Amino acid sequence: MSIQSTLDIWHEIVAAKDIERLPTIIHADAVFRSPFAFKPYPSRAALVFVLTQVLEIFEDFTYHREMVCDESQSAFLEFSANIGDKTLKGIDMVRFDQEGLITEFEVMIRPMSGLMALAEQMAPRMAKIGL
Repeated sequence: MSIQSTLDIWHEIVAAKDIERLPTIIHADAVFRSPFAFKPYPSRAALVFVLTQVLEIFEDFTYHREMVCDESQSAFLEFSANIGDKTLKGIDMVRFDQEGLITEFEVMIRPMSGLMALAEQMAPRMAKIGL
């Protein structure tokens, strides 16, 4: 699988909000880096959980730009979304292994009001599973 084919699957998952195939594009030892926590969350299960929750929380989620760097096996995806009356913009920074599987998923979000709205929604969900 190539980086682009993984990204194509990712975009299909997001558009349909159908996470069934999500584990198939994530490496077992993947790491998620949260926009509101310093400590990274290791494992495919943690990344699948977080991405699933975010797809439920975000309203009007839209990707605007995508930049892929084959040399560094990375992609940068600019997005916007709403959470209630808060609007946010963000960037997903994604790294891949040689097989095209996601090995690292880091998210940056602004403004602070959008990030805080996301944190308020995510904190109780993550606490339920010990993250």
